[in-house]
Formats: sequence, structure tokens, C-alpha cells
Amino acid sequence: MSDATPGPAAQPPSGPLADLRVVDMSTVLAGPNCARYLADFGADVIKVERPGGDSLRNMAWRDPRDGEGLWWKLVNRNKRTVVLDIKDADDTATLLSLLDEADVLVENSRPGTLERLGLGPDVLLARNPKLVITRISGFGQDGPYASRAGFATIAEAMSGLVALSGNPDGQPLPPPIALTDEVTGLAAAFATMVALHSGVGQVVDANLLETMFHMMGPLVSLFGVTGEQQPRLGAGLPYTVPRGTYRCSDDLWVAASTSSDSIAARVMHVLGVGDDPRFVDFAGRTEHREELEQIMTAWCAARPRRDVIEAFTAADAAIGPVLDMADIAVDPHFANRGAIEVVADEFDGTPMQSVIARLSATPGAIRWVGRGLDADGDEITATGW
Repeated sequence: MSDATPGPAAQPPSGPLADLRVVDMSTVLAGPNCARYLADFGADVIKVERPGGDSLRNMAWRDPRDGEGLWWKLVNRNKRTVVLDIKDADDTATLLSLLDEADVLVENSRPGTLERLGLGPDVLLARNPKLVITRISGFGQDGPYASRAGFATIAEAMSGLVALSGNPDGQPLPPPIALTDEVTGLAAAFATMVALHSGVGQVVDANLLETMFHMMGPLVSLFGVTGEQQPRLGAGLPYTVPRGTYRCSDDLWVAASTSSDSIAARVMHVLGVGDDPRFVDFAGRTEHREELEQIMTAWCAARPRRDVIEAFTAADAAIGPVLDMADIAVDPHFANRGAIEVVADEFDGTPMQSVIARLSATPGAIRWVGRGLDADGDEITATGW
């Protein structure tokens, strides 16, 4: 019998995916994120943890009210939890009975692990031909790198992203958030829904490296056709000048972009250089990047942020304040959109990002935060789904 404190009772699933049954055997971020997006829209997701619990429970910041990891509460919200030891015959039988009735399995073990445990796709699809097996790995289920451990930082480095990030004379820099895990979770959830829509049981092979590689846009084509590579320009882009972040006179920052010719023309007039022949088109602005960035930097530095934003907004140019979490917590647009939701729990609620997309007729919902270890174990092992 579980000795976990379950927290609020798990509510019956509701929403557009309420008829979907998902077993989430994945750990840490990309795989659990995939299952989380399905759960947010009503899927009945059972989170299977190893004895001792998923390592995400103890990663990074803890909630001081109960000691539980904040990553855990976010990424595994809307899921029921059970502890199963797949080296134990009874627990394996419980897992297989769940998979026999499931629509989706999400797993992110190193390729070959499920096969060694006797739980490979051939076994599972023979038992449940409609099952979609979403396998998330660092490098894919085959290829020379398939057996390597997959981590977001490595995928960011090998995809081309890190080579572009950082100052021209500085070190290449990975992003300061779990970017690849977040994006791969979204890509895997999309691919899972495509597989389900097909009506055919199959394996979805999603991975960190290729997800980030897709984020590189036409840089693959650029190199293949011309041999050219995008240089590292800090916050800059080769084809957008000015573009980046700029300090204002009150020591607050703005971000601005001129990625279309019409916007760039309006920005040139705001800066007082609308008639300067050096800056009338993309080619000229790119050729005179350094001079134009200096003009933009000096113009912002001479004015408080409010005036900078008002001038750009009046010109219908692209600009925004650089916000941190304290700013976002009181920002009226975030509040109006309900982008932060305080999810009810046994305390005063836990704030977190709301459902990622708003559907007008069949919206998703957050029903509970990530639950305690084995919180639903007794019910699941006794009755299954």
C-alpha cells in the first residue's frame, strides 16, 4: 500500500482528449512534457515512476511548503502517479495490463532499453495493435549516435544553435533555459497526435537533435547552395539591422527588430536617419551594420524606456520591454490573457504557465499540479484504468 500523501483527489478527465489513455514512462523533461501537453487537453495520463521516484522530483528548485520540486509540479501536472518496478514480475504484469488498454506510450529510455526488458515495440504492438509508442531520445532510434546519452545542451551544440549564439569574439553559448526539452516535447506531442489520427498503431521516433536542427530554418539550404554560414552576431541577425537589446537612460532595456523593409523604414525615421542613403534598404543597412547599431544604441541611451517604447509604438515599429519574472507577474497583458494560472493544491495554490494554446470550443485545463510519489498507486494497481 502506498504511504504517499496524495494531495487533492484526481478528477476524472475532461476536455477534447478525455477518451485518450496515455502511459508516461519517460523521465526528466522532453518526454514528460509531451505527455503533459496531452494531459492539459484532457488525456488520462498515468505517470509510471521507478522505485524512489523520478529524478525530476529533486532537480533544481524546491517548493518550500512541501519540499517537492517545482519542475515536477509543472511538467507532471494533470497526471496520475504510480510506482512500478519493471524488474518485478507483478509490476510488469500491471504495466502490460495498462498498455493493453492504452492509446499511447511515451518513453525516453536509451534506444534498445525497452527491447532488453522484453517490452519492445514488437511485443507491445502484438498485444495492442492500435498503440502509438512515442520514443523520445537524444539522437533517434538508429544511426551512429543513437546509443549516446541524450541531453539538451548536447543537442543544442550539435544542431548548429550554439555556434550562432554569443558575441562575435566570445564563446559559443547554449541557451539559459531547457529550450530543447520544451520544443521537443511540443514536437513529440504533435507527432503523437498525427499518429493517432492515422488510426494505425506505430512507433513515433522523436529526438532532441533533429528537433533543434529543424529550428535552424533555411541555414541548411544556405550552406548547401552557397557555402555561406550565418555568423555569430550576439543578438543580431545578418539580414535585420538594427536588431537586439538596447539600454535606455533609466537603465531599463528594450528589444527591437526591423525584420521587414516597411518597419525598418519607419525605424529609420524615428532615429532621424530616414533620408540617409546608407540605410534605405536591407543591403545598405547590413553593409553599415556597425554605424546603424551605434545610432540605435545612442538614441535609446538618451531616453527613458517609456519614451523609447512610445516613439516606436507611435511609428508602428516592433519594440518591447525586456521583462523578467517579477515584471511578468504584474504585467497587464499576461494577466488579461490568463497566461499565469494559480493551480489549486493543499496550500495556497501554485502559479505556473497556463495551457499553451487557447481553443475556443474545446479548451484545455489544469486540474492539479504534479502529484506525490505513488499517489494513485493503490487504485491503479487494483483496478487499472
